[in-house]
Amino acid sequence: MRNRESVHFPGIRYMMNISQLLKETASGFGAEGLPTPRLDAEVLLAFSIERERHFLYAHPAKEISGAEMERFRSLVARRMKGEPVAYVTGKKEFWSLVFEVTPDVLIPRPDTEILVEDILKFFRQGREKKIRILEIGTGSGAISVALASELKNVSITATDFSPNALAVAEKNAVSNNVGEKISFVCGDMFESVEGTFDIIVSNPPYISECEFALLDPEVREYEPRRALVAGLEGTEFHRILVRDGKRFLEKGGRLVMEMGAGQRSAIEKMLKEHDYCDIGFASDYAGIERVALAKKRRSPVG
Repeated sequence: MRNRESVHFPGIRYMMNISQLLKETASGFGAEGLPTPRLDAEVLLAFSIERERHFLYAHPAKEISGAEMERFRSLVARRMKGEPVAYVTGKKEFWSLVFEVTPDVLIPRPDTEILVEDILKFFRQGREKKIRILEIGTGSGAISVALASELKNVSITATDFSPNALAVAEKNAVSNNVGEKISFVCGDMFESVEGTFDIIVSNPPYISECEFALLDPEVREYEPRRALVAGLEGTEFHRILVRDGKRFLEKGGRLVMEMGAGQRSAIEKMLKEHDYCDIGFASDYAGIERVALAKKRRSPVG
């Protein structure tokens, strides 16, 4: 992808219809090496005209107004420079819910839905006792909000070191009608946490220093570095979660963490060293081991 200070599509003109505009924009995105040119063009155009994407297919001959075209061209210019579509539009879907995203938070990924799926397997809606969940590093609030939307009798505490991230997460909780189920706490890792929980869940930073330099510029240059990088091995935050998490878990409580490819051995060793049991791993949609799960023992061994 070329780094361009200005962007000009010779093919994008005023008085174009939806079909023509999508074709020209996707062609321009493709020439720049963007990985999903047609999808990006559709999302940005639908956002510009304040319609859903299916409207574009239903009305291909509709001409775009001058004001809509100006807005669209502005968004296209940002995308051409490499800015992620989610930051351009300020929105991202996760768990079939819509989330506000800003450069203060990571963009929610489909793979993180695996954490939500695995936690939901532990509980049934009819459980009488209220489920207590702690999320460390909530970011946009995607995990907590998704869980709150699925679990009827739940109390969630969601932490983040960034006040700006927490402000985004709170907005997302309210906009998705689960604000009363989630308490947001500002603090680094466990420093502001009180009480014990049935579940501790986290999508911690898990990129090593070396790996960060090799990330796609779209991630490396736009998403918050502190939410990505975790020391030389990429498991610095997992170590804290495993070590300190036991103090905040009920007996029989579970720790659920997202992890990077190839980190199973190191994380499994940590969990065994701290006497967790029922250790397991779940793969993402690409078959890569992405989630580590473990349980705090109900009684000491021996």
